[in-house]
Amino acid sequence: MSKLKTVIAGILSVTLLVMVASCVNNSQMEFNRYYSNGSAVYQTHCQNCHGTNGEGLQGLIPPLTDSTYLKTNKNILACIIKNGVKGKITVGNKQFEGEMPASGLAPVEIAQVLTYINNSFGNKSGTFTTEDVNADLGKCN
Repeated sequence: MSKLKTVIAGILSVTLLVMVASCVNNSQMEFNRYYSNGSAVYQTHCQNCHGTNGEGLQGLIPPLTDSTYLKTNKNILACIIKNGVKGKITVGNKQFEGEMPASGLAPVEIAQVLTYINNSFGNKSGTFTTEDVNADLGKCN
């Protein structure tokens, strides 16, 4: 009987490990999908102004390399991308004044490009989901 309990405990342990590993793999797969698609969205819609490496353009266009700005403003980034921004903005202790036009991107594309930006150029912030973006867009001014 003791041997049977050991076998059952072993099977349950292996099953639990497989379940945990599959969850990790699913979240990693979701991140990879968002990041990869976000790279394409960035190249098409953002790179021309913000640069190949997110460096921005001198005093005209802010860089996307400032992880502090991105983390501090995480909840308004979707609004900035969706609606654009006009006026003064301070990034990395430098002021920028100009206009970023509304993107016209769908929420899923915004989630993808935010995942890409927030995990590139020295930034590491995980996945932005479509649900996150929709929630943030609901709070735009």
